Amino acid sequence: MDNLQIPGSRPEAPSGSTLLRGGGHRLRHHVQRLRLQLHAGPGNDPHDAVTPALARTHARTHTRTRAPACAVTGADRPCAPACRRWEGGDPGVANQKSPTCLLLTPELRFHSFGFAARDSYHDLDPEEARHWLYFDKFKMKIHSISDLTMETELEAVSGRRVRAIEVFAHALRFFREHALKEVKDQSSSVLQENEVRWVITVPAVWRQPAKQFMREAAYLAGLVSPESPDQLLIALEPEAASIYCRKLRMHQVIDLSARPIANGTDVDGSRLFDSGFRQAREQLRKARHSRTFLVESGTGELWSEMQTGDRYMVVDCGGGTVDLTVHQIEQPQGTLKELYKASGGPYGAVGVDLAFEAMLCHIFGADFIESFKAKRPAAWVDLSIAFEARKRTAAPGRANAINISLPFSFIDFYKRHCGQSVETALRRSNMNIVKWSSQGMLRLTPEAMNELFQPTINNIVKHIEELMKKQEVQGVRFLFLVGGFAESPMLQQAVQGALGRSCRIIIPQDVGLTILKGAVLFGLDPTVVRVRRCPLTYGVGVLNRFVAGRHPRDKLLVKEGREWCTDILDRFVAADQSVALGEVVRRSYTPARPGQRKIIINIYCSATDDVVYITDPGVRKCGAITLDLPEAPVGTPATERREIRATMQFGDTEIKVTAVDVATNRSVRAAIDFLSN
Repeated sequence: MDNLQIPGSRPEAPSGSTLLRGGGHRLRHHVQRLRLQLHAGPGNDPHDAVTPALARTHARTHTRTRAPACAVTGADRPCAPACRRWEGGDPGVANQKSPTCLLLTPELRFHSFGFAARDSYHDLDPEEARHWLYFDKFKMKIHSISDLTMETELEAVSGRRVRAIEVFAHALRFFREHALKEVKDQSSSVLQENEVRWVITVPAVWRQPAKQFMREAAYLAGLVSPESPDQLLIALEPEAASIYCRKLRMHQVIDLSARPIANGTDVDGSRLFDSGFRQAREQLRKARHSRTFLVESGTGELWSEMQTGDRYMVVDCGGGTVDLTVHQIEQPQGTLKELYKASGGPYGAVGVDLAFEAMLCHIFGADFIESFKAKRPAAWVDLSIAFEARKRTAAPGRANAINISLPFSFIDFYKRHCGQSVETALRRSNMNIVKWSSQGMLRLTPEAMNELFQPTINNIVKHIEELMKKQEVQGVRFLFLVGGFAESPMLQQAVQGALGRSCRIIIPQDVGLTILKGAVLFGLDPTVVRVRRCPLTYGVGVLNRFVAGRHPRDKLLVKEGREWCTDILDRFVAADQSVALGEVVRRSYTPARPGQRKIIINIYCSATDDVVYITDPGVRKCGAITLDLPEAPVGTPATERREIRATMQFGDTEIKVTAVDVATNRSVRAAIDFLSN
């Protein structure tokens, strides 16, 4: 890599970056311009459901796709998106979301997605299924990979591996074709590619490599062209939920704190504590069947109780992660200011599934479960589906057991593999909270369900309580529970019991689609979140004049008779620093030699803001900025220093970089890459 020189080098590294006010974002509003929103967030169940939505400005007709769809009347008028349900799924369950399941043929060609993929894989002959590639709950795997690249692979249920970027591109391509076909069927006008804006939502705890990965997958899927990056927005899931929640009216929410609770009953003793959650659950069930929602212009009645400066928290409880964000609403414009950097962790509903799998390993043995998953993958999917359907019925105060049907192949395979019946295995496990039914079912007592839920729920409550102790979060008045897992009465009661006395616990009636609907609003106005908090410290390594007694000797570099200190972190932004939309950081760079055609600048990051050197503990290389240099203008002296000025934006959901050649004022091709490590 070519060495860098920074014009006007200073005696010392800066203590922080200077943020310069830029032009900000301009929201281009075109009549009859279609915006499509694709929700890739945690789902109504631990399958990390994915839901597409359609939004069209000044359109009157509602689409009729089985996928949830939205039609928006215009940014300056109330909008009424219509949300539809997916075909397939379990009987009696309203499927406003589709599970993140993808099925590829043995030749790696796309076959189906969602319920269709799940059902098709189920119907395959067991021997044939071993050659097909079935991917389930694959979204969160790119978050858990520390060194994510374009070559990262995912493992199918059958054990075969495929590049992760291709798996995600197949899913996004499916939605693209599905959405555009619906628009074509329902509209007489011809839709041009440049008339579409896509929004993909991701968990707020995702790092920059995962966000870039989703963008690259969208390019590969053909959603947008790399030459038109502004047609694709990356939205953060709790932010999207917050954008929607700020528009809600009182009749659109369930207030768990509406009646004070004492010793398990209302203060007046009129009804049991659990009955309130049964009532909330019934309201949520009815809301799932609602096909429209109305967003009034301006803020809703809920915010009439709030004054400028009031704070609220959004807890997005999805399938894979739980994301938390704290916002302050700014009156009268209704814009949002982030008060503390987004936080969260892998505490989604899938944790309950993993606890169930651990319980099966305890009863039948981990070796058997792994063998069964490998040799009877379709039957394992059946068992997972059976548990998912029954898991939804778990509620506080439930007195009777929950039955989980074991596939016949599980019972038969265990007897062949271990030489005894599943009933014998259950009896020998001494797990008294799980019983055996002669009808071929496991009977999970309320105590067993409580054990499956509590570790995940405790992590969520603990994280919220720790966040509430932060100085920046003091005085939160409302806590919004959103996401598919928020429908669980088990989680609702735990959050209300732990935090109901310090703030009001609010659940939108269409809780499972809150993020999707907020993302539609974000697509119409990406400037609604005015100030964000930077999750990490970002900077580059530079040389500064060596100062004896201040800089360590092992950092000394003598070059052409001058003493330099190496590895100093030139900080762009600090962790948890407030960065307004439109604010930029500017740095100037000079090629190390005449005729140099490319400058590569390594970016380093840290979770703390007290780092000095790029070699300090916790600092890691996370990406690189590439500046492609055009030929110098004719007549430019070879000895003349050439200055390239780079401008970086940290106030958006993605880090962006642009650059200009100062001498010619011409743009220089600039790119920032977090996937090249």
